[in-house]
Amino acid sequence: MFFHREKYTIYSRDLTHPPDYSTIIRVMDWQNTLYSIPGILAGLTVHECCHALCAWKLGDSTARDQGRITLNPLKHIDIIGFIFIIIAGFGWAKPVQFNQERLRHFRRDKALIAAAGPFSNMALGIIFILIVKAMLFSLNEINDFTITIINIVYYAAAINFGLFVFNLLPIPPLDGSHIVFSGLNLSAETERQIMKIGMPLLFIVLIVQNRMNITIIPVGKIVGVIISFFI
Repeated sequence: MFFHREKYTIYSRDLTHPPDYSTIIRVMDWQNTLYSIPGILAGLTVHECCHALCAWKLGDSTARDQGRITLNPLKHIDIIGFIFIIIAGFGWAKPVQFNQERLRHFRRDKALIAAAGPFSNMALGIIFILIVKAMLFSLNEINDFTITIINIVYYAAAINFGLFVFNLLPIPPLDGSHIVFSGLNLSAETERQIMKIGMPLLFIVLIVQNRMNITIIPVGKIVGVIISFFI
């Protein structure tokens, strides 16, 4: 699974006027990074765990035998990919492996396994944003500690919504491409060739977007719309 980190506005003391969720702050500082880490760890862990759980339920125990059906982040985090997330704003987790020969309906099940990750992030994002909403309505006293907690949970929601949107893009090697491929009658060799082209293309797009401060893939704006629906 690939991750692309957007930068969102942060809550201030004036909680009666929530931030403009469609606004993306392109400058990532240490505070934003610290706010992001819990949400990144939760999002990557749940995403990969649900890939593994879905594969097991569909008949393949490969990921389960590798210990991937767990909420232990150490089983899912790729160290290099995580460092890239912190430094460059995009990265990856350890991919979940499955044996297509063990699946009952390969093309359908491949799509379901691919979709399990992003949709788990959508569910997690909804949980986090509802927690933020509950806190905003129930807090009687606002101080630096409560603002910090709200920011961490808000970032977790935004990051998981971002994982949902980003990984459903039909660009190899994102989950969305596997869903699309499952509906096409492509040979395994053709898929491999497309993957070889898609991966470097995706990296180029992300690097250009981050370095030139332009929006090519508007994940942040879509996440803003989703969050605005709940808040």
